Amino acid sequence: MNRRKILPALLALLALGATPLAEAQQAAKIYQIGILSAETASGYAKRLEALRAGLHDLGYVEGRNIVIEFRWAEGQYDRLPGMAAELVRLKPDVLVTFGIKAALAAKRVTATVPIVIPATADAVATGLVARLARPEGNITGSTYFGTQLMTKRLELIIGAVPRITQVAVLMNPANSSFEAIFQAMEIPARSLKVGLQSFEVRVPKEFDSVFAALAKKRVDAIAILEDTMFAVNAKMVADLAAKNRLPSTGNMEFAEAGGLIGYGPSQTELFRRAATFVDKILRGASPSDIPMEQATKFELLVNLKTAKAIGLTIPRVVLLRTDRVIE
Repeated sequence: MNRRKILPALLALLALGATPLAEAQQAAKIYQIGILSAETASGYAKRLEALRAGLHDLGYVEGRNIVIEFRWAEGQYDRLPGMAAELVRLKPDVLVTFGIKAALAAKRVTATVPIVIPATADAVATGLVARLARPEGNITGSTYFGTQLMTKRLELIIGAVPRITQVAVLMNPANSSFEAIFQAMEIPARSLKVGLQSFEVRVPKEFDSVFAALAKKRVDAIAILEDTMFAVNAKMVADLAAKNRLPSTGNMEFAEAGGLIGYGPSQTELFRRAATFVDKILRGASPSDIPMEQATKFELLVNLKTAKAIGLTIPRVVLLRTDRVIE
């Protein structure tokens, strides 16, 4: 065959093979996801499993088309800025942050890397986003309102233990939203004829002295505000409450750790939903154009084992409303 005929034929064959090759290379792109948390891997095991399941449903498989890089501060908040910077230097396609402190640390480090928050209280009030409908920055995800959440917990603890007249509210003053939430709780507390007393806890070693103060103040129950420090030390707080025979209320994880009543948004649902935000970003959407969503599914957990330990009988009307009980 003439060489002048062979060369064009070879070029044609190469051209035909080029498109599938390019598509295969593009399809083989591996996205990098950074995860930053102020807590521990074990504490977020169930929620992380839900996130992974959501990603898998959307076609993302670790080792095939995504790689996940983790940073766990394990309750040491001063590590968060450095960890956030480490993740940003890896040039991830998206950051997923667990907890308000981790989200704020990531926001301070980068204004360009997309950040997805599976669940956080008061995203606007804490300064994470400008508004829910149009976040106008590099952050999106799901949020819920802390004032409504704490008001509901107050109603639930009083419904479960009608004799309550004084409730201690544990708060970390490092969280800027706590004062506003406490003030908002005072309105329904008055209608319920219950007094509220705030007690500040900055670090875990202060819990013992705070519970000693609670005994002197003769409070009848405690309510735990949303905060990473309380979440990391949920079992310590629950044990101290039980030791002092105090009914207690907080999030679902708090009740699982030994608190009496847990109420809050379904974390597994929110973390599974977070995968859709990640997917949109990996497909080219900007976080500023993805509205933050409000949690719609809330769960109630009653720990009957704790109720028995502190000598309480939970009214049947309360038990009929629960989504789950621990016996």
